[in-house]
Amino acid sequence: MNTPQNSIALIPARTGSLRVPHKNVKSLSEHPLIAYTISAALESGVFQAVVCVTDSEEYASIARHYGAEVPLLRPAETATSTSPDIDWVKWILAELAKDNRSYDCFSILRPTSPFRTPATIQRAWQQFSLDPEVHSLRAVTPCTEHPGKMWNVTGNRMTPFIQQTINGVSWHSSQYASLPTVYVQDASLEMARTSVVSEFNSISGEIIIPFLSANKEGFDINTEDDWILCEHYVQQNPEMLPRVSVAPWKK
Repeated sequence: MNTPQNSIALIPARTGSLRVPHKNVKSLSEHPLIAYTISAALESGVFQAVVCVTDSEEYASIARHYGAEVPLLRPAETATSTSPDIDWVKWILAELAKDNRSYDCFSILRPTSPFRTPATIQRAWQQFSLDPEVHSLRAVTPCTEHPGKMWNVTGNRMTPFIQQTINGVSWHSSQYASLPTVYVQDASLEMARTSVVSEFNSISGEIIIPFLSANKEGFDINTEDDWILCEHYVQQNPEMLPRVSVAPWKK
């Protein structure tokens, strides 16, 4: 594995989740959810630093317990439900630079994807590091709800979201198997060169390569139903979760 000279894992964990309150630290098996992402990042050997970016002192204490750094708390204006990632990424990289800590690459690893393992991260880094021209890498998976079957609705009328046909048949009236494969991003993993932040005011830049999530690597918890399904997967196979070598968090 090619190990980057200066790379940092950024683990965002804001407090304001509405659909699953405090999901980032909600208990899954023996540990808070965030523990599995921290452990995977540390065990991967890819990163020079693993930093949790949070607006909560309680979350910060939990993250530190599991081995992540929390240099300072995230400003409230970068932690709303509509805050774009670029805001907090720019902020934390700038704060670290004040302490003469700069990095060639960063990875965003969200706590809501607990089945992303150290091997997942290593595989992604290997792919990313082999292409010197790429700006970023993003995890994707084939979509199950094809955009060719989506619609725009205005009042009591609707039109196809995508106006395409196959042999004269509209995509929305075609079988899924006949439609071109379309990939949807999942939230499990992103990698990028830090230069894209200043050059493009973006976390992805313009040259992006796909990282194909396998099995449940890209599973993401957004709703209560997702949480129930996640617990079911863990009950069926506890080894799906990354190994956590730290004792469970206790207040």
